[in-house]
Amino acid sequence: MKPAPFDYYAPTTVEQALAHLTEHGDEAKVLAGGQSLVPMMNFRLVQPSVLVDLNSIPDLAFIQPDETGGLRIGALTRHYQLEVDPLVAARMPLLHEAVPKIGYPQIRRRGTLGGSLSHADPSAELVAVSVALNGRFRLRSPRGERWIPAQDFFIGLFTTVLEPDELLVEVALPPLPARTGGSILEVARRRHDFALVGVAAVVSLDGKGLCRQARMVFLSAGDRPMEAHRAAEVLAGQAPTPEAFQAAAEIAASDDIHPSSDIHATAEFRRHLAKVLARRALDRACRRAAEKE
Repeated sequence: MKPAPFDYYAPTTVEQALAHLTEHGDEAKVLAGGQSLVPMMNFRLVQPSVLVDLNSIPDLAFIQPDETGGLRIGALTRHYQLEVDPLVAARMPLLHEAVPKIGYPQIRRRGTLGGSLSHADPSAELVAVSVALNGRFRLRSPRGERWIPAQDFFIGLFTTVLEPDELLVEVALPPLPARTGGSILEVARRRHDFALVGVAAVVSLDGKGLCRQARMVFLSAGDRPMEAHRAAEVLAGQAPTPEAFQAAAEIAASDDIHPSSDIHATAEFRRHLAKVLARRALDRACRRAAEKE
């Protein structure tokens, strides 16, 4: 199929893009990489009357070091750039590990960080990783700008706090604490398919080798990235043992996620996968944390 008719704008500045969004409101859609939006338009699942193309705004594509040791990433930064940038690999290894799991190389060449986050697909790796890494998002509108924590940005299935006249323009990732490791694992029917379930885990160890802080965020386990708060509480102050990982994984799978059944998997099977993946991800993250000074 082909998309329904629409008016097309290609602004060259953020201010111009915001002006179009302000004028057209809910009738407008923003085009970044187009890897989700264009297929949906072709199937007429969405039928915007206005398309605002951001690809002529070079100021939105960047990867910059933060003076505190974190990263600042522009919303129009391609997945591929995140995959090959040595600064991302050095400062945010979990993000570096997650990107190759996104679709195929052709998709990663076009897809963008901001587009993936704004689309808010609960099965998207970058959505879960942004929460696991305690990211913050800078949103701009004609009224000004605001910073939103990643965990507060996603409010439902394909739904965020973005207003019709707002753009996500930047993602800030804080530096990782000392002795911190991460891991992302997922299960899909075929390589590069959407995951049946996945988990991004970040674990920090204290000077005694005990678990100082843990964070697990699941994808494809609810209508948004599902953070395992109860499981993290169980791990706090504990020695990183297989028994501790198993206990946390069981709590996460039973209490912290809300998977649904569909043609691909039942909710029960997704909980089973979540338990197995959580235990493995915690173990890997702790081993990586122990290797760091």
